[in-house]
Amino acid sequence: MKFVVALAVAAIASTAAAQGHGGHAGHGAPAAAPAAAGVVEGAGVVRAVDARKGAVTIDHGPIKALNWGPMTMAFKVDPAMLKGVTPGAKVVFQLKDQKIVGLKVQ
Repeated sequence: MKFVVALAVAAIASTAAAQGHGGHAGHGAPAAAPAAAGVVEGAGVVRAVDARKGAVTIDHGPIKALNWGPMTMAFKVDPAMLKGVTPGAKVVFQLKDQKIVGLKVQ
């Protein structure tokens, strides 16, 4: 009986992971970036800024290079890049390993 329960739990977890449950702001988890992706670009609207923690939350459009659909998520960023960035600002950003390495207010 324990084996059957463990098998059922594993099947449910596998199905949930395959469907992308448990991501950012109600969206599925973003797909893993291709290994050779390097720096990729995205665009969106800033929803929150936390310079103290070095984080910015962006509601961004699709990022095809990463196979990401549109979603809202927080990114790590060098706090110096957040100067002049406020909620509601439209931005273009560059990501490397899911960290913002370039940020420009439109």
